Amino acid sequence: QVQLMEFGGGLVQAGDSLRLSCTIIGRPFSAYTMAWFRQAPGKEREFVAGIDNSATSTAYTDSVKGRYTISRDNAKNVAYLQMNALTPEDTAVYYCAAKLGGQDYYSDRTYAYWGQGTQVTVSS
Repeated sequence: QVQLMEFGGGLVQAGDSLRLSCTIIGRPFSAYTMAWFRQAPGKEREFVAGIDNSATSTAYTDSVKGRYTISRDNAKNVAYLQMNALTPEDTAVYYCAAKLGGQDYYSDRTYAYWGQGTQVTVSS
C-alpha cells in the first residue's frame, strides 16, 4: 500500500515563507514523479509544481513562478515545496501527489497516489 504523508502547513502572514514536505511510505521514493496541487475554498484543485523522479525537470503554474521552488532529496525520501512571498491568494489545502514515470505534470488525473492535504492559510 502506497501512502503519502505531508508536513508543514500552517497560518502565516502575507510576505512570509513556508516549506511543505512530502514522503512516500511503502514504495521506493526515487521511482516517483512528485507534484503539489492545491484547492482553495469554492475552487477546483489546481496544479502548483512538479518534479521528475531524478530532479532533472520541474514545472510550475504561472502564479507561483519565481516564488515557489519544488525540490526533492531521494536519499532522504522527501519532496519539498518552498513557498516564499506568500499572499492571501495562496491560501488553500495543498496536496502532495505521486505517480510512476512521465513529465506530464499538470493533470491531476494522471497521479495515482495522494496525500491527505495540509492547510496553508495566509493572512493579509
